[in-house]
Amino acid sequence: MARWGITLPLTGVPLQAHRELVKELPDLGYTDAWSAETAGTDAFTPLALAAEWAPDLRLGTAITPVYTRGPGLLAMSAATIAELAPGRFALGIGTSSPTIVSDWNAVPFEEPFKRTRDTLRFLRSALAGEKVTAEYDTFSVAKFRLERPPAAPPEILLAALRPGMLRLAAREADGAITNWLAATDVPQVRSELGTGGELVGRVFVCPTEDADAARGLGRLLISSYLTVGAYAAFHDWLGRGERLRPMHELWAAGDRKGANAAIPDDVVDELIVHGSPARCREKVQAYADNGMDTPVIAVLPTGEDPAALVRALAPGA
Repeated sequence: MARWGITLPLTGVPLQAHRELVKELPDLGYTDAWSAETAGTDAFTPLALAAEWAPDLRLGTAITPVYTRGPGLLAMSAATIAELAPGRFALGIGTSSPTIVSDWNAVPFEEPFKRTRDTLRFLRSALAGEKVTAEYDTFSVAKFRLERPPAAPPEILLAALRPGMLRLAAREADGAITNWLAATDVPQVRSELGTGGELVGRVFVCPTEDADAARGLGRLLISSYLTVGAYAAFHDWLGRGERLRPMHELWAAGDRKGANAAIPDDVVDELIVHGSPARCREKVQAYADNGMDTPVIAVLPTGEDPAALVRALAPGA
């Protein structure tokens, strides 16, 4: 059976209010809890709490941007969670997006492939406890050594959407993290990563039988994400370019409402899992059946209690 993850924290739920649910997750059948980092909580604090609340869960960041912390600070943050959760922490790193990196964090978004590769190489050395002095293509480090290197260095996974980054993940990382894909897309992604690395993927799940409501929310998310350059190129590669072209054209013209309306129902249904909780579980399992090692559910709001939805979507439900 594949691993089965959940994205924490849940939308609209205060961080401290997660304690009882997180304690339940292993008994519900969840094996993993993965954080994210956009404009809410940082990626590491929720995992520090989860390490205490549920010592059996594997924890992961999906993802931590490689630009918004210096290399040394990123290594220290990762080492801290690795100490709290020895042998059960995976560090997911990636480029994030120009909006998050440049507009919100005032860091130039330059040479993303090289910056990710260089950060990966630095972290391999630093988290192994080595003293690092190195000139990378995108930054340099002089005489950095962790004061508290983890006894069990975490696995490092790369956020990867297209062949170049997937192949880098296959060569130098422990796996890849992907996002915004259909279950039927998994074999194409897996073929580039190969069979040796773990494939983690966030799966957006809206557990409601109100298809119109689920599609309405799905359209808002799809137009927000898939108009970003990296995601647009990803879906061109996956073969959705023509079906998404009207959305891109209307978005570029400033017609946000028209762009949303132009997304076909079948595209929404491919990328957003919706239906009854039982039907949603079947659809999430399809990702695993198609080659994803760790599907990670991101619960979308339905108006119901988010914790109850997590329980209803659990593999043991």
